[in-house]
Amino acid sequence: MKRLIPILTGALVMLFLGGAPLFAQKPHGGGAGGGNSGATGAAMHGASGDHGNGAGNSATTGGKGAAAGSPTTVLTKNTKLDTHLTSLLQSKGLLPTGTDLKDACAGFKNLGQCVAAIHVSHHLKVPFACFSADMTGTAPATGTTCPTGTGSSKMSLGKSIQALSPNANVKTEVKSATEQADADINEAESSSKS
Repeated sequence: MKRLIPILTGALVMLFLGGAPLFAQKPHGGGAGGGNSGATGAAMHGASGDHGNGAGNSATTGGKGAAAGSPTTVLTKNTKLDTHLTSLLQSKGLLPTGTDLKDACAGFKNLGQCVAAIHVSHHLKVPFACFSADMTGTAPATGTTCPTGTGSSKMSLGKSIQALSPNANVKTEVKSATEQADADINEAESSSKS
């Protein structure tokens, strides 16, 4: 019994110290109908959560509303959101005038992922068409200069950053783009409700 007490004490300490950060993390892939568990904006809209190493795409898509379908479906159903978000991205110089956001985001898993890719593209000065090709697993748009192999397989935002801009800090870029996408989507949703 005396030997069991230190082992149990050590196990409890490890549980509390090692497990505590797990409780603070956002849920992964909750499905379109589930609650958002406190996640907002880009997290609800699925901006890529692959922190640092780009492994996997742990986007949170547990919220309702704009996370409930593909970007094309969401923007087609909510024309006010489409108009406000397109206008906002164009006013920031992130989306060229005359670009249809539904077309630009076609093939992306969700709206947050697409808007985050738009931000990363602008920040790293890599054509959005290259990120779009990598993240949707399709060939780059005709006339776009992308590295060989771009679009050969579907990958997360982090993996795409690693492939297209190997010297970039993936964790920082993903975090920044997710926060910016979160802010843009929240602002556009607020404007579309006015």
